[in-house]
Amino acid sequence: MELYFLGTGAGIPSLQRNVSSLAIRFMQRGSKQWLFDCGEATQHQILQTPISLSKIDKIFISHLHGDHIFGLPGIIGSRSFQGAESKLTIYGPKGLQSFVETALKTSSTYLKYPIEFVEVTQSGPLFNEKGITVEVLELEHVMPCYAYKVVEDDKPGELLVEKLKALNIAPGPSYQKIKRGESITLDDGRIINGQDFVGMPQKGRSLVIAGDTKPVDNMVEFSKGVDLLVHEATFLQDKSKHAKSYGHSTALEAAHLAAQASVKMLILTHISSRYVGVDDKIIKETHSAFENTIVAHDLMHYIV
Repeated sequence: MELYFLGTGAGIPSLQRNVSSLAIRFMQRGSKQWLFDCGEATQHQILQTPISLSKIDKIFISHLHGDHIFGLPGIIGSRSFQGAESKLTIYGPKGLQSFVETALKTSSTYLKYPIEFVEVTQSGPLFNEKGITVEVLELEHVMPCYAYKVVEDDKPGELLVEKLKALNIAPGPSYQKIKRGESITLDDGRIINGQDFVGMPQKGRSLVIAGDTKPVDNMVEFSKGVDLLVHEATFLQDKSKHAKSYGHSTALEAAHLAAQASVKMLILTHISSRYVGVDDKIIKETHSAFENTIVAHDLMHYIV
């Protein structure tokens, strides 16, 4: 999974950070691409990445504040203008469909493809598609807001080819049966138990992308052990009361969450425009609670 941070700022765009948007490209799945939130100018940011509008087939919206949705009508229209005809599915809170349809109708935007809207109303499983499961957790903001967890199924272990060759078992159709864990009988009468020649299963990759929120206890279990947690860090700790009043988290609070959930990596985003050129200060504050932390910047590329 490749992540492209298209916008890492909070509230309004600045010269350093555009407003919220993040794209994921699944390289082992035909470059399938998903978009998480879509602040204004997201499509302009996409032009500077390998992300293609025609390959985005799912968009996930955390909540309906403008810095997370104002770029959506433009993305939808441009996707059609570029010739896309495949269905686009958009997930998000109640009111999202009305916002999109009103914008498209008012601007007389014609689409060559269908849109399916899936209203997100509560925590729980969202879907499982070809080995990828998506779950939702309701957060605590000033309006309904959600976190999305993406988990790949575990992959079968690799075939231990050298171990087979050491027994003079040549490559051929039998290798496929062995890899499936089946027992086979060789021409010389030997019986081979496939399970003895397959490595341990490879755990699927996992990540959580959280929308705007105060610290939420349920996020600990929801994020438990994931490879990556992408979490807002709108303020530093000296503004914790301010953060609480507006339904946000501080960088340190996000770090405490990451430590409690034993995640492998934390990436902080949704940074207030008041914090220009102080990434080192943000990192210093978070490292007191969780060392594996990165402060995202626009157009940052990260591989899970």
